[in-house]
Amino acid sequence: MATHRALVVGGGVIGVCCAYALARRGVDVTLLERDEIGKGASFGNAGTISPGHPPINRPGRVREAVRQMLNPRSPLYVAPRWDPALAKWLWAFSLKCNEAHLTACMRVMAPLGKAAMDEFGRLVERESLSCEFRPGGYYEVCRTSAGADRARHEVALLRKHGYGAVTLTGGALDERVPALAAGTTGGAHYPEAGTCHPYHFVLEVAERTRRLGGQVLTGRAVAEIIERGATVRGVRMADGEVIEADSVVLATGAYSPELATKLGLNLPIQAGKGYHRDLASDGGGAPNLLEPCVLSESSVFCTPLDGFVRFAGTMEFSGLNLHMRKSRLEQLTHAAREYIEGVDDTEPSSEWCGLRPVTSDGLPIVGPVPGRDGFYLATGHAMLGLTLGPVTGRLIAEYILDGSPSEDVDALRPERF
Repeated sequence: MATHRALVVGGGVIGVCCAYALARRGVDVTLLERDEIGKGASFGNAGTISPGHPPINRPGRVREAVRQMLNPRSPLYVAPRWDPALAKWLWAFSLKCNEAHLTACMRVMAPLGKAAMDEFGRLVERESLSCEFRPGGYYEVCRTSAGADRARHEVALLRKHGYGAVTLTGGALDERVPALAAGTTGGAHYPEAGTCHPYHFVLEVAERTRRLGGQVLTGRAVAEIIERGATVRGVRMADGEVIEADSVVLATGAYSPELATKLGLNLPIQAGKGYHRDLASDGGGAPNLLEPCVLSESSVFCTPLDGFVRFAGTMEFSGLNLHMRKSRLEQLTHAAREYIEGVDDTEPSSEWCGLRPVTSDGLPIVGPVPGRDGFYLATGHAMLGLTLGPVTGRLIAEYILDGSPSEDVDALRPERF
């Protein structure tokens, strides 16, 4: 029997995890990345593995968004412009900000989150990945009573689905996270979570894919997906080369609609820009923060990594571009100073932005495309790309080789749109 040939388009965390999972099962897989591996949204994200948390479509989110959206220092920012596609997306997004959708999401995301954390840990251990993986959870830190109330609601929701999240008083948080500034009102601990260096993780998984016999090709831009009848048979590269395959996986994140549109597919994905600022630990203005935490009211993640602390977050809808707004970067350290002692004005060791693929219903798009044999989508993971990378790779491999996945993830299938 001939070996199955697969192409994975996109070299971020989702793409490399799909390629790895296929290579591990003996598929002749080639990963195609138009730039460098892991240099997109995977390069500088917060580095948090956050299983089980609900998507961003939540009750009250529209009211909160309207209040924040024009403030350039708010966690959410929508750049004022004429953009009918964004307006349509925002309307579809708003229709999903209700309890019924939250309940439906948690039915799939809660169990998938548990599988995701197990899959992540197994991958790191099995392949001895050097990526600073650190299980043990992270803390949510609140400075207002409203923030503490939201944390209690999140904890209750996760506990309802079998997670071990716990609420904490301000005093308890101060004991566990000594670097916190005065004024903490309460928060939570999410023990099933973890952290790692996201770029190192992607590079390591790509290298393990090569060791398993997979090809990882960089600087190779795909111009279009090739069809014969209702079957996808490969891709045409920007330089005209045709690469044939039995299956194609589209994992190009925020850029996925570009290739999908050429096949007549309308993916409701908007680019949600995130930022980071890194402060070096050795005289670089970083606080003596040893425990990862999220600053509740500002939605900034603070992740201690080897030699620096990363402040990452924000959600900016300003189109498909990598323009960095100074006010968004400043918001990260401005927020950190309110919550954490020892954050000074030293020049950051790194400033960065990247584009997350955000769907209108807040859920990833994972699975085969109806009516197009051999074509699979693995995109739309928003802020959960790192968390769901390894389990998404396994699901795609199961779809391609087994016909169906071992998890109940019908809610993520492309046909819902």
